[in-house]
Amino acid sequence: MKVLGIETSCDETGVAVVEDGVVRSNLLASQVDVHERFGGVVPELASRAHVEAVTPLLEEALEEAGCGFGDLDGVAVTVGPGLVGALLVGIASAKSVSLATGAPLIGVNHLEGHILANAIEHGSDLAPAVCLVVSGGHTMLVHMPEVHRYELLGQTVDDAAGEAFDKVARFLGLGFPGGPALDRLARSGDPNAIGFPRAMADSGDYDFSLSGLKTAVLRYVKTEREAGRDIDAADLAASFQEAIVDVQVSKTIDAAKDRGVQTVLLGGGVVANTRLRERMEKAGAEAGLRVWFPELALCTDNGAMIAVAGASRLSRGERTELDAAADAALELA
Repeated sequence: MKVLGIETSCDETGVAVVEDGVVRSNLLASQVDVHERFGGVVPELASRAHVEAVTPLLEEALEEAGCGFGDLDGVAVTVGPGLVGALLVGIASAKSVSLATGAPLIGVNHLEGHILANAIEHGSDLAPAVCLVVSGGHTMLVHMPEVHRYELLGQTVDDAAGEAFDKVARFLGLGFPGGPALDRLARSGDPNAIGFPRAMADSGDYDFSLSGLKTAVLRYVKTEREAGRDIDAADLAASFQEAIVDVQVSKTIDAAKDRGVQTVLLGGGVVANTRLRERMEKAGAEAGLRVWFPELALCTDNGAMIAVAGASRLSRGERTELDAAADAALELA
């Protein structure tokens, strides 16, 4: 089974071909240069960049996979959540391929794509599991009793983890996107140097809050500067990062124990964070749990994760009608 995957939910155009779970091609057009001077993603510019990138990527992805449009058994595309204009570009492209070739269309939830990206390396036998999805737009804990069934356990009540990373990185002058730069800086810092708050660590539920932590960082910097003291940027980055990771790790492990599962899955761009991976693996091992996450290239938005999720649904006999619409606030269910 050869499935084409198209991902255009935000600021990266991803196109891939996956055959029976094996990635034959996985191409990505980044828009960092487009949005960098604005310090964040500009939706209209993102849509335009997707329009320019998607057709050449489609042709290149098929060529790299050694197949043509007529060889496809399915066309998977992200239908939400995300920026509605960006989503529409990918959906229109997928519908065109489906209509022209007769290959069935499969609409994919972007968040499910992040979770099922784990299948590429670890195989399709992923459930039951507790899943931590952390990205620029989402931070949530999900119980997956079986593949394609989800129970939301908790989520951020304000900022997403990736958003918090980007805002603090921008405040420190690290540029956009800020997450990777802050991660690199934190490696040379002391994670215990500054006692930033662990918001909702003892809330008794699986929700998260990051806006207060972000504010605490800004206040710390302001106070130190007003006192004429130098700020160790590496210590600040490491301490901020540790405050986020502490809560995410503890709540994920608690959720896995609560649901009686042996597997923890991580997905989303923030899973590329080295400290999160390190801490989660250690905590999982201590609790007797398997902790799986995708390779770095499959943590950020990409077409392969959409193709894998689509192929899984296609194998169950699912199809999406050609009048399918984009849903910017699509829930994982």
